[in-house]
Amino acid sequence: MKSNLNLLVAWLWILLGFISGMALGMFFHGENWLGGYGSFRRRMYRLGHISFFGLGAVNLLFCLTVQNFSLAGPLVHFASLAFIVGAMAMPVCCGVMAHFPKAHLIFAVPVVSLLTGGVLTLALILEEPKAAGTANMTAPTLNNQPATVSSP
Repeated sequence: MKSNLNLLVAWLWILLGFISGMALGMFFHGENWLGGYGSFRRRMYRLGHISFFGLGAVNLLFCLTVQNFSLAGPLVHFASLAFIVGAMAMPVCCGVMAHFPKAHLIFAVPVVSLLTGGVLTLALILEEPKAAGTANMTAPTLNNQPATVSSP
């Protein structure tokens, strides 16, 4: 699986972050909007807004990791779905919590989902060289020399 769905979710979530930021920004100047700057409801809205960007980035990084390490198999698919479910559930949970604070246990859905995706991805990365039969493979090194652009 090339994790194209994660790439789609990543860019859609980044776009939704821009849109939700625009929507929130239209009203932020109101001192008492959503109960004022420090109110629980307004903090939950802000958390939902920023979760679009953060979880969009997580899905993008997962997609790039899968491609970079050429990962495949059922665990990759399960990790992919876990990151997507976490990304979808987090802003919804923030919105629900903003209006129903006693529903705080619903945050278990995105948190457990994202933890599952993270643990599976880390396990896949750590076992990948063994699965490929490259136990003697040396770790890639980064070139820390500045890039130069030559003029024509």
